[in-house]
Amino acid sequence: MATFYTHLSAQLSSKRLRSAGYKTRMMPVPRALSSSCGTCVCYEGDGGHRELLDADAEALYELLPSGEYSVLWQDEAHI
Repeated sequence: MATFYTHLSAQLSSKRLRSAGYKTRMMPVPRALSSSCGTCVCYEGDGGHRELLDADAEALYELLPSGEYSVLWQDEAHI
């Protein structure tokens, strides 16, 4: 799952991921996480695929079997 600073960035990233063969779903950010725009992109794949995300990506998360989220990557410039 990837979160973004802007809704447009989420849309662009979703399109890039789909073009690379990933099944994506845009949805509201889960309450356990925070996001500037409130929209995230859910997709399955090995690794974070940061290179496919728009420059306005906020963070990448992995959903663990426990239902908790693990941070794979976070934009350090905006912390």
